[in-house]
Amino acid sequence: MEYEAVIGLETHVQLNTKSKMWCTCPNKFGADPNTNVCPVCLGMPGVLPVANDEALRLTVLTGLLLNCEIPGHAKFDRKNYFYPDVAKNYQVTQYDSPSTRNGYLDFEFNGAISRIRITRAHLEEDVGKNFHFERTSGVDFNRAGVPLLEIVSEPELTSSDQAYEYLNALKDVLIYGGISDCDMEKGMVRCDVNVSVRPVGTKELGAKIEIKNMNSFSGVRRALEYEIPRQIEVVKAGGKLIQSTRRWDDVAGVTEEMRTKEHAHDYRYFPEPDLMPFQPMEPWLKDISARVVELPLARKQRFMRDYQLPAGDAEAFKNDVALGNYFEPIAKQSKNPKAVANWVINNLRAMMAAGTAAKGQDAWVEADTVKAMQFSDLKFKPESLNELVELVAGGKISSKIAQDVFTEMFSTGKSPSAIVQEKGLVQVSDTGAIEKFCDDAIAANPNSVADYKAGKVAALNFLKGQVMKLSKGKANPNLVGEILEKKLKG
Repeated sequence: MEYEAVIGLETHVQLNTKSKMWCTCPNKFGADPNTNVCPVCLGMPGVLPVANDEALRLTVLTGLLLNCEIPGHAKFDRKNYFYPDVAKNYQVTQYDSPSTRNGYLDFEFNGAISRIRITRAHLEEDVGKNFHFERTSGVDFNRAGVPLLEIVSEPELTSSDQAYEYLNALKDVLIYGGISDCDMEKGMVRCDVNVSVRPVGTKELGAKIEIKNMNSFSGVRRALEYEIPRQIEVVKAGGKLIQSTRRWDDVAGVTEEMRTKEHAHDYRYFPEPDLMPFQPMEPWLKDISARVVELPLARKQRFMRDYQLPAGDAEAFKNDVALGNYFEPIAKQSKNPKAVANWVINNLRAMMAAGTAAKGQDAWVEADTVKAMQFSDLKFKPESLNELVELVAGGKISSKIAQDVFTEMFSTGKSPSAIVQEKGLVQVSDTGAIEKFCDDAIAANPNSVADYKAGKVAALNFLKGQVMKLSKGKANPNLVGEILEKKLKG
C-alpha cells in the first residue's frame, strides 16, 4: 500500500506596529532584557488591555491580501495554560470568531500555480522568551504582548517542497503589504507544522503530528523530509500513530516527541472579559482596502504580459520591488522593454551594489555607503536608458561600446548621445573601412584562417574579435561577420 502526506501550516508573524498589542510599550527588537515592559505586559493584577488599532488594521489587511472573508463580528478569547514565558498564565487570542477566515494563497510550484486555502488569519499576542544558562534560566518579557498574527492553512499541502514554496510565497505577500518585516533572525516568523499520512486515494486524515516552533523555512522542509518517511514506516510496520507534539532537532536532523497533543478543550477557552467584541464598520474597512497592494505573483505575471519579459526577469522585479518600480516607467516609454530590463538588472543593479565608477566629491566608495545607495542618488535621468537602447538598436554604437557609455553616464550623469559625441564612439559601418580591418586581421592570423577553412567554426569568432580590437570596438559586428565569411570563403 502506498501512502501520501497531508500537511497544514500555522505561521506566526509579528506585526509591523510601533507598540505592543495591549499597551504602549515599544514593539522593538534588541533592547536589553525586560526593559520594554509594563504592568500590562507582565500580567499584573488589575491591569486592563487596550487593543492596538493598527494591529487590527494589519490583520484585516492580511485577510484582504489572502482573499479572506472579513466577518462583521470578531472577539478575543483567553487561552489558558501555564508556561514560564506567559506572565498571565493565559494568552489573549481569537478562537471561534476570528477577524478573517476562508481565504486562499496562489503560488508557483513545479511549473504550475498551486492554490492552498487559508482557514483563518487571527490576531493574538506573543509570549516572552526563555533563556537557559549553565545553572539558571531566565525570561525576557520584551516580546510578551507583541501583536502576533497566526495564519492557518487547510491541510492541503502534500510535500516538503510545496510547503517550502508556500511559506516563501506567504512571506512575500506579508512583506509586500507592509504587514511584517518577516525577519526570521529576529524571530518575526515562526511556524508550527501539522503532518499526517494516509493511504493514497483515501480521504480520511491520519493522526495529526505537530512539529512546534520551527524558526526557518528550510528547517520546515528538512523536518518534513524526516517526519513523513518516519510516519509511513510506522504504519507500514503495523504500528499506530497517535496525535502528539514533536520538536525538531536541527543538528541531529530528527524529530523527537515532546508530549501527546492537547485538544482545544484542554485550554479552557472563554471570551476575554476585558475586551469588547470587535465589529468593523464600513468607513474603517474602506480605509484598509485602500492599502491593498498588487500581490507578488500578480506583479510577476503582469510584467511578463505587459512588457514581454521572460520569467527570470519578471522574477527579479518581483523580488526587488524598488528595482521593478524604477524599471516600469522607463519600460512604458520603450520600444524594447526587454533590452531596458537587461540594463537595469544586469548593469544598473550591479553598479549600485558595487558603487562603481562614480567620480568626484559624491563618489560612492565606502561599503556602508554603497549599501545605502538609492535610485534617487543616480546622476543620470531614467530616460537615458531608453536612449542608450535606441543607440544600440539603430546601429549607432555596438553593444560593447554601450557598456562603456553606461559606465560613463552612471559616473557623470551625461546623456548617452553626449558621451558618444564627445568621445567619438560612433559605430563604424563603412564597408571599406571594415574590409581593411578584416584584411589586416586575416593577414596577421594565418593559423586561424587555416583552422576556419578546415571546419573549425570557432576560429571565425577569434577573427571577429581581432577585427573589433583593431577598430577599437567601433566596427559594426554584424558587418564584420558578413565580410569575414565572404573573404574567407572566396
